[in-house]
Amino acid sequence: MKKTIILSLVFILLAFQASAYKQEDLDKLKATNACKECDLTKADLRANLYKADLNGANLTEANLIGADLTKANLYGADLTKADLRGVNLTGANLTNTDLTSSNLIGADLIEANLTSSNLTGANLYGAVVLKADLTGAVLRDAQIDFADFTNAKLCNTVMPDGQRIFQDCSRDIGKDE
Repeated sequence: MKKTIILSLVFILLAFQASAYKQEDLDKLKATNACKECDLTKADLRANLYKADLNGANLTEANLIGADLTKANLYGADLTKADLRGVNLTGANLTNTDLTSSNLIGADLIEANLTSSNLTGANLYGAVVLKADLTGAVLRDAQIDFADFTNAKLCNTVMPDGQRIFQDCSRDIGKDE
């Protein structure tokens, strides 16, 4: 009986460690402002990450509330269920990023590149998505009330209701008409 309890506790502790971020990855990010393909699952990253290189990083359930990710490279990053309330992602590269069920309430996504990103079930309530490129992005079941999509590129974009939009497919993003 004791052996079973001890083994159970060991497995629980190992599972807990596997679901948390790696301290060496967090230290690397803090020291260099870059951490490609790092595991920062559930990390608290409420900080200045201006121009940070997080290409392919695992940021699942990370806390990024109010973080400055202006011009950050998040290409192919996993931000599933990440808390991005009020985050500044102006000019950020979010191409091929998984933002499934992420919280982007009040986020600033001005001129962000969201090409081929998955925003299924994301909450973009009140987000500013001015001049962002959402070519091929999926917003199925996303909350977009009061979000500002002025001059956003919506080419082959799947909207919350499942409708595919082919608006501005020939327009270059960032150029005023």
